[in-house]
Amino acid sequence: MLVNGAPGSSINAEDRGLSYGDGVFRTLRMQAGRPVCWERQFAKLQRDCSALKIPCPSALVLSSELQQLGKTQPDGVAKIVITRGVSGRGYAPSPQAEATRIVNLTPFTAYPFDYAKQGVRVHVCKVRLGHQMLLAGIKHLNRLENVLAASEWQDQDMPEGVLSDISGFVISGTRSNLFMLRGNILYTPNLARCGVAGVQRDRVMDWAKQHGVTCKVADFHMEELVQADEIFLVNSVFGLWPVRELADYRRVQHPVAWKIQEWLVDESH
Repeated sequence: MLVNGAPGSSINAEDRGLSYGDGVFRTLRMQAGRPVCWERQFAKLQRDCSALKIPCPSALVLSSELQQLGKTQPDGVAKIVITRGVSGRGYAPSPQAEATRIVNLTPFTAYPFDYAKQGVRVHVCKVRLGHQMLLAGIKHLNRLENVLAASEWQDQDMPEGVLSDISGFVISGTRSNLFMLRGNILYTPNLARCGVAGVQRDRVMDWAKQHGVTCKVADFHMEELVQADEIFLVNSVFGLWPVRELADYRRVQHPVAWKIQEWLVDESH
């Protein structure tokens, strides 16, 4: 782990990331010592920092630190955390605070092969996401709603849960973005009020555009989701998981999800 470029595993106890969750992060795969889809990942990080008015380290600094860690562990899961830094008491940020950057790399734990091919069972979460349009789409450090949702079940054969917001609209998985196919149209939830807009979500939307498939960002409820022809989840660590079981939804064939899954393997897309 590197903290502001130096080996270490601790930060100042007065760091606003710890006190208030005042910061952003990204989680991504490292393969052969290099970050996967780095340009997209950095663009998201930069945008999220800008939204919170936190100075973003340069792409060169971050990629160099990732590659430094990758020399001893070429394949793994990297996490970049940028906080607003250290300041005194009170919510109002100090203009003198200097951002803290943390870059960490942990081993990649392979998921069962069946998750990618046969699909996964998914829990319907009771926790509802609140609305905050100023934070919508941003991967900020305040993830307690996701923590509470992920604690609702302990079934190891159910690796993900689906979250809705306080209005009952489906938003995402606890750690993934969601798509459904109805007829020839892909739908992904509207994230204008809450949720995280991930890199893999953008890539799936790019796949749809390149292949002439209509992809709509929309509000829809769980009752509509379970009527879909296909449902799948995406994130930058596990890639794409088709959903085989969700409430009353059951599917064993996922032809469109499998096509997209294969396309996502090529990070040049």
